[in-house]
Amino acid sequence: MNSFPHFDVSQLDRPVSMPMMVLLVDDQAMIGEAVRRALASESNIDFHFCSDPLQAVSVAEQIHPTVILQDLVMPGIDGLQLLAQYRASSILRDVPIIVLSTKEDPKVKCAAFTQGANDYLVKLPDVVELLARIRYHSRSYLAMQQRDEAFRALRESQQQLLETNLMLQRLMRADGLTGLANRRHFDDCLSTEWARAQREQSALSLLMIDVDYFKAFNDHFGHVAGDDALRQVASCLNEMCSRSTDIAARYGGEEFAMILPGTSPGGARLLAEKIRLSVQALAIAHTMPSAGSTVTVSLGVATLTPSADTTPTQLVQLADQGLYLAKHKGRNQVGMAAG
Repeated sequence: MNSFPHFDVSQLDRPVSMPMMVLLVDDQAMIGEAVRRALASESNIDFHFCSDPLQAVSVAEQIHPTVILQDLVMPGIDGLQLLAQYRASSILRDVPIIVLSTKEDPKVKCAAFTQGANDYLVKLPDVVELLARIRYHSRSYLAMQQRDEAFRALRESQQQLLETNLMLQRLMRADGLTGLANRRHFDDCLSTEWARAQREQSALSLLMIDVDYFKAFNDHFGHVAGDDALRQVASCLNEMCSRSTDIAARYGGEEFAMILPGTSPGGARLLAEKIRLSVQALAIAHTMPSAGSTVTVSLGVATLTPSADTTPTQLVQLADQGLYLAKHKGRNQVGMAAG
């Protein structure tokens, strides 16, 4: 008498939310007809019969059964080998398989379970028992699929949430108009780079950049053109960040800043001059006579090697002093304050 698995008979009449798909693999048409009749009155069970064991795996992969009834003794292929082929298929590896055998043989049972069978029946079993096992294994398989689908949906949801959070973090760090780092992110980065430079006793340079006569530009061309000019200048600054550690930021209004870790005074001044020429080469028309024919920028440069008695604020103040010198000398040039 078959003794495994144990079935709770009270669960047999519970409705199944998804239809069950039974595939019978047996070379005897008589067995196929007997099983078909046994299942014919079950509205939620679809039945498929495969009499050619060599086509069994292909048929199963096409119809996606919720349970496979598998004869062990068939011409052309060993039933145990066929079990192994099901389990080797990525589509069928989890589908429950009920082995059908002509006799109750412990050794055959052991071999079948070793190859991946889920259950064992001596054919043909009583209809009530056959239905019970089909429902039990199908429900278990469908529940596992639903669980796996839920886990996949959860993982996708978590990934989407992570991507959304990363995007929000980027947005929180970015200036809405130019896409550069905003003032808050600039302050955080300056503090971080200052602490790193202090640990490593390396130079930290800062550029303060101001668009010349920007109020006059806005008054003449309008704020839409002014915003576009700021975006072009920002793009230019971003292109000049040749290292991943360089950070360009919109400091406020028409003023920008650039943090240059590990950069000497000479290197910072050289980069500032490149930025000045690059912005001038944008050839953004400016009609104010004192501004010249195009939009230009003035830059202040400062470099410090942090020590215990210095602060990031001092670096900003020095760069501001350099910017003041550049403006005082006529704008569209680089000013450098003595540190």
